[in-house]
Amino acid sequence: MITGLDHVLIVCPSIDDGENAYTALLGREPDWRSSDSGGSATIIYQLENTALEIMAPQGGGPLARRLHAMIDGDGPGIKSLIFASDDLQDARSTFDRRGLKPDEIVEGESANPYSGKTRSWSRMRLDEQATHGVRIFTLQRRPQDPLVYRPLKPDAVSGLDHVVINTPNPDRAAALYGARMGLRLALDRSNPDWDMRLMFFRVGQLTIELAHRLSAGVSTAPDKLWGLSWRVPDIDASHARLQSANFAVTSIRAGRRAGTKVFTVRDGTVGVPTLVLSAEPA
Repeated sequence: MITGLDHVLIVCPSIDDGENAYTALLGREPDWRSSDSGGSATIIYQLENTALEIMAPQGGGPLARRLHAMIDGDGPGIKSLIFASDDLQDARSTFDRRGLKPDEIVEGESANPYSGKTRSWSRMRLDEQATHGVRIFTLQRRPQDPLVYRPLKPDAVSGLDHVVINTPNPDRAAALYGARMGLRLALDRSNPDWDMRLMFFRVGQLTIELAHRLSAGVSTAPDKLWGLSWRVPDIDASHARLQSANFAVTSIRAGRRAGTKVFTVRDGTVGVPTLVLSAEPA
């Protein structure tokens, strides 16, 4: 049904500003550029286990108006999770039975004017009320998709380690991502010292992390897409590269997961709380 996270969508006011920020942060150039007549410009960075799409309004079409409304509503940042499927029709039937009210499957196509290549896909959206306020899509790429991961220097981001979703109702969120969407629950841990309950759902070599602040209690408020943790082969080299690029970064510290090191990027991320992580050999 769901085989991974196809990509994360960040929406920002300017595609040039978004590209400048994330090309510097990730240490790699975009792998795809396109525009939509409805009023958007898009770049995509293809990583080892997912992709990052950055979209901005362009012109005055209906899509541009929707993007402006998103930004006006809660600022730039992560706006959607788009999961991957190898059988979208089967996934739609399953999600329909599980009460996620998926839209009809629609076809999409994109052309890159710089490379002359095209790509196409099928996609559906889940009901936003059923997903507790998080915009979730499921997508099936067509064969021979031209987006291919390119390994670069070890100081460049190679993949996404986890996406953080803040939830005011952890049991409700666990039922959505586990029982209804079929992701594998790998960890459910409460720690009063951190004032947090954390749940890790594994899918396609990355983690969807649900975070709940214990002191806040439980409510029916919506969940919120919050932050990203990027994976790098050489965290020391990545830290030095970002410092040289004038990012405000913390010092490298031990991660909560055994055998990892992390540092926080405090600016230049288009409003997305950002962590950089490297797993070390056991």
